[in-house]
Amino acid sequence: MIAFTDIVGMDLAKQALMLLAVDPSLGGVVIPSAVGSGKSTLARAFADILPDGTPFIELPLNVTEDRLIGGVDLEATLATGQRVVQHGVLSKAHKGVLYVDSLSLLDSSAVSHVMDAMSRGAVIVEREGLSEVHPADFMLVGTYDPSDGEVRMGLLDRIGIIVPFATQNDYRARKKIVSTVLGTRDSEDTNDELRMLRGLIEAARVQLPNVSMTQEQIKGLIQTAISLGVEGNRVDIFTIRCAIASAALAQRTEVDDEDLKLAVKLVLVPRATRMPEREATEEEMQAPDEPPPQEEPADEAEDENAPPDESDADADEEQEETPDMIEELMMDAMETELPDNILNISLASKKKAKSGSRGEALNNRRGRFVRAQEGEMKSGKVALIPTLISAAPWQKNRKEEKAKKGIKTGALVINKEDVKIKKFRDKSGTLFIFMVDASGSMALNRMRQAKGAVASLLQNAYVHRDQVALISFRGKQAQVLLPPSQSVDRAKRELDVLPTGGGTPLASALITAWETAKQARTKGISQIMFVLITDGRGNIPLKAAYEPDAEKAPKEELEKEIEAIALTIQADGVASIVVDTQMNYLSRGEAPKLAQKLGGRYFYLPNAKAEQIVEAALS
Repeated sequence: MIAFTDIVGMDLAKQALMLLAVDPSLGGVVIPSAVGSGKSTLARAFADILPDGTPFIELPLNVTEDRLIGGVDLEATLATGQRVVQHGVLSKAHKGVLYVDSLSLLDSSAVSHVMDAMSRGAVIVEREGLSEVHPADFMLVGTYDPSDGEVRMGLLDRIGIIVPFATQNDYRARKKIVSTVLGTRDSEDTNDELRMLRGLIEAARVQLPNVSMTQEQIKGLIQTAISLGVEGNRVDIFTIRCAIASAALAQRTEVDDEDLKLAVKLVLVPRATRMPEREATEEEMQAPDEPPPQEEPADEAEDENAPPDESDADADEEQEETPDMIEELMMDAMETELPDNILNISLASKKKAKSGSRGEALNNRRGRFVRAQEGEMKSGKVALIPTLISAAPWQKNRKEEKAKKGIKTGALVINKEDVKIKKFRDKSGTLFIFMVDASGSMALNRMRQAKGAVASLLQNAYVHRDQVALISFRGKQAQVLLPPSQSVDRAKRELDVLPTGGGTPLASALITAWETAKQARTKGISQIMFVLITDGRGNIPLKAAYEPDAEKAPKEELEKEIEAIALTIQADGVASIVVDTQMNYLSRGEAPKLAQKLGGRYFYLPNAKAEQIVEAALS
C-alpha cells in the first residue's frame, strides 16, 4: 500500500487532511475528483499520519441499517438465549475516522444516519425492543467522482473542508505518479517521513489552543462568506477553525494572511453561489463622472436606417433560422409566477404507486420499517422480535421431539416457518430532467423569464427531495450541465451562468434527455419527467454536431426527425411538460405541436398565471 508521503500531487487535499488531523472539530474532508486521480488511495493513507490506535473504519455503500447503527446480534442471541447487543459501524469509528468512498452514491437512509450521528456525536439505537445510546464522535472523510452525482447538501453542511475539484493533466506529475507506483522506494525513508509528519501534527495539536485571531480577521472571513453567497453560521465557524489549524500547523500563535486565504479556499470557495462584486479601482473612484471611452462600431452607419423594432417589422415573415449575428448573452433570472404544484399535477396522469404520485413502494432492504411478514432469511432482513414471538409457544414440544431423536438443541429452536422478514416503505423519488433552450431565438424572447420559471420549478423539486438534471441546448448540440442530482443549488448556479445564442438543436436535446433517462432507470429511478423550456423552433439536425453542412437541412427533414424522437419518448412512458416561451404574434404553434407529439402537458409561459396552469393540468 502506498504511504501518505509517497503520494504524488493532490497537494491541496493532503493539506486539508493534515488540518483535519490537527483539529478534528472541522468535522471532515470531502475530496471530489475524477476517476483514477488517486483520491481513494490518499484518503486511505490518511491513517498513516494519525496517532497510533486511532480507529479508521471504511463504510461500504451497501451497508445495512443494523450494521450501520447497531442492534441485536441475531446469531449470538439465538446461541446463548440472551440478548447480545452489536455495535454498528458508526460507533466503531468513535474518536477516529469514518471513510466513505463514492460518497455521492451512498444510500439516502445511510446518509441520514451519518448526519444524525455527526450532529449528536452519538448513535441512538431504537429497534427491536432495544433502546441504547452508543458514542459516535468521528471525523468523516469522503471521496467521490462528481460525474456520479452530488453529495447531499445536509451532509456537506456538517463537513468543514471541501477540496476544490481539480484534474491532473500535468505530464511531469503523471510521469512521477507512474514511476512511484511501478518503482520501489526505501521503506526506511518512508517511515522516517511518516514519523516526522506525525510529530508535526502532534505538535500542532498542542499549539492549537494557543493560536489567536483578531476581530478584524473574523469579520473579514464572515464578510467574504456573505459576498460569495455562502449561507449558514456553521460555515463561518469552520472557516475560523481552519485558519487557526493552519497557523497551528505552522507553529504560529497568530493567524496571518496565508492562513486566511487557505481557509477561504478550502471552506468558502467550494460553497460559493455567486462571484463577489468587483471593487472600483482608484482611477474609477477619482473620476466617477467621466464615462469610459467607447469605440464606435464599424457597422453603425448601416444600422442608422434600420427600423426601431425589427422584431415587429418581421413579425409577419417566416423566420426559418436564428440570426448568426446574435452574440452570446448572459441574462439573470426573472421572477416568474408558476403554481407550486405544477410538477405534482403533471405526474398525476401517469401510473402511480399505491401511496400517490411521489411513489412510496414496499421493499425488503431499505426505507421505513412498516411490518413483518413470512419469508426466508436470504430474502431480506430478519424481524427478530416477531420471529422469536412466533417460535416461543412451540419450544417445549420441539425440544422434546429433538431429544427423542437424540439431537442436542440450543436455547431456542427456530424453524423455517417461524422466520419473519421486515418490510420497508421506501419513497421512490422522481427525476426531473430540465431542458432549457438557450438559442438565439430565446435571447430575443423570454430567456430571463424562462430562467425564472426553471428556478421556481427547481425549488418545487427541492421541497419534495426529488432529483434534477439540467440540459442546455444551443449551437450545434445539447449539453448536460448537471447529471441527475439532489443538488438543486448547483442546478441554479449552472442556470444563472447559462449563456444564450446560436441555433436551436432541439432534436439533440430530446435525444440527450432520453439517454439520461435510460441511464437513470438502470439505477432504480422509475419516475422520470421531462420539463422542456423552449419556443419549439428546432432548426439544427442531429448530424450537425459532426457534419458542418448538415445545418442547412430542409425544414421537413428536421420536423420528421423531431417527431420520430418525440414519439419514441412518448412510447417509452416518459412524462413531459412543454413550457412555451414564444411571443403570441411570432408563434406558429411549434411548442403546442411538440407537446402533442410527446404526449405531454403544454403551458404558455409569457402570460401564464398559476390558476390557469393548474386548470389546464387538471383538464
